[in-house]
Amino acid sequence: MADTSVDGAARAPVVAAAPAAPSPHRRRPLNKLLAAARYAAPALLGYAAVRAVGLALLVLWDVKHGTHSLHRLSTMWDAYWYQDIAVHGYAGSKPVPGPHGPYQAYAFFPVYPALIKAAWWLLPLPVNYAALLVAWAGALLAAWGVFAVAARLYGRRTGVIAAVLWGVTPYAVVENMAYSELLFTAFAAWAMYAAVTHRWLWAGTLSTLAGLTRPTGVAVAVAVGLGALGALAAHRWRRRDRGAEALAWWRPLLGAAIAPLGFAGFIAWVGLRKGSWDGYFKVQEAWESQFDFGRSTYRVLRSMLVDAGPVWLTDVVVAGTLAASVLLFVVCLLQRQPLTLLVFSGMMLLLALGDAAYFNSRARFLIPAFALLLPLAAGLARLRTRGAAAAVLGFAALCSAAYGGYVVFVYTNSP
Repeated sequence: MADTSVDGAARAPVVAAAPAAPSPHRRRPLNKLLAAARYAAPALLGYAAVRAVGLALLVLWDVKHGTHSLHRLSTMWDAYWYQDIAVHGYAGSKPVPGPHGPYQAYAFFPVYPALIKAAWWLLPLPVNYAALLVAWAGALLAAWGVFAVAARLYGRRTGVIAAVLWGVTPYAVVENMAYSELLFTAFAAWAMYAAVTHRWLWAGTLSTLAGLTRPTGVAVAVAVGLGALGALAAHRWRRRDRGAEALAWWRPLLGAAIAPLGFAGFIAWVGLRKGSWDGYFKVQEAWESQFDFGRSTYRVLRSMLVDAGPVWLTDVVVAGTLAASVLLFVVCLLQRQPLTLLVFSGMMLLLALGDAAYFNSRARFLIPAFALLLPLAAGLARLRTRGAAAAVLGFAALCSAAYGGYVVFVYTNSP
């Protein structure tokens, strides 16, 4: 029977209102992210595969030695300091006596410990495994950033190869460790991507985060600053000569201005805590980490060549890595990479060669200098058969894994 009102007129049936469709503007960022992830999927899978090879070899190696590789990767050397800061904070972390003064937590920058602390609170994991999880997430983001930059400049195939190459460098074993280089590389790579796509506010923001992650954040800040100013100058020149459209001049200027805030801010904060403007640099003296314009690097290389005595395999590999990096930087110059990338690579190479820290840390310092790998990636991408590039990368993955096992289980010092 039809539903009627009091006066007998038919009443319209009640229809439940359909839920409002999500706004297209809300879906758009998520759709873009999913599309970008699908585009980068081959690079991320390839990177994960080569690092899985390295991890598998470490697991096999630790069975022979009666140790636990994941525990070792999550607690080796500098990993202790990051986790101690995450648990106790800078003020609660106790100095450790050293030959040149007390080792203090103020030598380590805050972003990685802060993320460790967040993961430790949120997940039912011991702090060392929380640190390892954060580091591995940073490694995947870094590989994605490497792919994004290379694909933007040279095409998708080169981008995939570049991401995989970053995972098979001689010291890629560090990419399995609870170290801050992985997060730093992620911030640096995406800052470089923002720069080459002229998103200067993003570049400056990511540079600030890089500067709060490692002291080499100064390289990102200088690269973004000079790149932004260079882009502004070039645009104004083109506009004057060719009538180009106006550029929002304040964006590159603001990006350049905020780029060094992370690095400079932490240095200033440590200075306030230590009661001296150069407090951070005094802390670093205990670690023998100071810029000596390459004198210590020269002494070690000279000693390897002219002095009789045993030489560690790591010394040879690091020396070869430094020489190859210099050569690759020259190739990058000849290929006229974007200014931001050239400045970043040059600064990272300068800091690695000019630091007075112990010699074998220099190859680790160069892990974030991914742009040096782009000429190799472009060359492999031009090979006629994909099988040839895959064979080269597969062989490199095995060599990197074997050397990584040596660094973790045989070599007696920090990588």
